[in-house]
Amino acid sequence: MKVAIIGASFARAAYLPALRHVPGVTCVAVASNRLESARSAADAFGIENAYDDWRAMLDTHSPDVVLIATPTDTHAEMTLAALDSGAHVLCEKPTAMNASEAKAMLDKAEALGRVHMIDHELRFNPNRMRIAEMIAEGSLGEIRHVNIANIGASWADPAGRPKGDWWSLAEHGGGRLGANGSHQTDMVRWWLGPVKSVVGEALTMIPDRIDKTTGQPWTATADDLAWCMMKLVSGARAQVFMSGVAASNIGNLTQVFGSKGTITLDNSDEKLYFAKAGQGFEDITVDDPNAGLEGLNKGIWNVSVVAVLREFTNAVAEGRKLERGASFFDGLYNQRVLDAVHQSTAERRWIDLAPEQP
Repeated sequence: MKVAIIGASFARAAYLPALRHVPGVTCVAVASNRLESARSAADAFGIENAYDDWRAMLDTHSPDVVLIATPTDTHAEMTLAALDSGAHVLCEKPTAMNASEAKAMLDKAEALGRVHMIDHELRFNPNRMRIAEMIAEGSLGEIRHVNIANIGASWADPAGRPKGDWWSLAEHGGGRLGANGSHQTDMVRWWLGPVKSVVGEALTMIPDRIDKTTGQPWTATADDLAWCMMKLVSGARAQVFMSGVAASNIGNLTQVFGSKGTITLDNSDEKLYFAKAGQGFEDITVDDPNAGLEGLNKGIWNVSVVAVLREFTNAVAEGRKLERGASFFDGLYNQRVLDAVHQSTAERRWIDLAPEQP
């Protein structure tokens, strides 16, 4: 199975180390906006071909699978072209710039019979999988509310980001809501089902910035702080708060509250705790069997990519749909939640979502 990758940074950090542990696949080429970046990633992993033109890469190699890890504003164009070239596609999150683009991606993939996936790695993290199992089997009883907080300092220093940093520019699809909120939205939908209504804000707390190297002033347009409350069709509530402008990193805390029990998971130590009603918390942490594989970078994001790529390539090889993981269908409905947060920010109200259609 021939794999081609668009986007060298995440390829080098996660995709290429993980592909060494996925049988039956060969990465034939890497493309990046800068040829030196593509060449550096390719050389580090013994890949012969590097490109600064992703279309030329697709035309030259006709890959079976394309992995896309580029700024959000390029996702739809690259995905549609890769699908047209005959490839199955795994795309990074957030899915697209808006739900209209996400729907076009889903519609084309389905029309052409391609396997399609959004890289929401948390669906393959054993602790979060265990939470999904416990919710489904009723160990927590009726889920009443979920609280997720992700607090960091990456955007706290006005001189901490380079001028032109796409993560800080709304026109390129940057911002905390897309970067982290897409993961949390997908996780809430995975655990609890469809979202009915959304209220929230996506805010730029520090728009005035300075390039730390040149001293040039520039303006950030993407959100560096975002929050939302989701009403689930089930009746549960989920609150997600994300900030990149705190003075200190606190990390990611996830809490699930049910009628029969409570779960907490802190990514600072990746310890999963469960307390039955009226009892103390016990450690029920599940270790990731892939964490010890050679050559992987540390952290749940990089480790979980192994299982993501195995499921994706197995589905391609076996001519089937995904058995687990987030498809472009999930990408579309996640995107509708993110779009609703932006609409809620502008209109200062709850936004009702259309029912999810299979």
